[in-house]
Amino acid sequence: MANTYTQIYIQIIFAVRGRENLIPPIHREELHKIINGIVSNRGQKLFAVFAMPDHVHLLVSICPNILISDLVRDIKAGSSKLINDKNWIMGQFNWQAGYGAFSYSKSSVDQVVKYILNQELHHQNKSFREEYLEFLRKFEVDYDEKYVFGWIE
Repeated sequence: MANTYTQIYIQIIFAVRGRENLIPPIHREELHKIINGIVSNRGQKLFAVFAMPDHVHLLVSICPNILISDLVRDIKAGSSKLINDKNWIMGQFNWQAGYGAFSYSKSSVDQVVKYILNQELHHQNKSFREEYLEFLRKFEVDYDEKYVFGWIE
């Protein structure tokens, strides 16, 4: 759209189905590359991505002509296909339904990038569950804990 200028930064977080530790560090770089390619092919910009064994964080700059849900769908579908085609795990790999999407200002981009790239260190002290629920509270997102990523106690 002519004369349309935007600056929209979104951190996206999604988990492996059942929050299983199925993404080994040896495949992390390849997964990051496929996610970067999907984001780029959709005409968006990836600032940071980091895949933990059970979840992924990414920070993207998106245009207003794309739905976040469509971008996440494409990332999940393309990355699942890679993991399954390369037989990284026994059986079928799937991402869990749903995702978190949290918006940031330009002044927060560097801090969010550092946060994403330091996931391994961060998760030495905090579980993914704790981290995700903290995001929901921080961003004042209404939620019912029993439905958040299907937590199993």
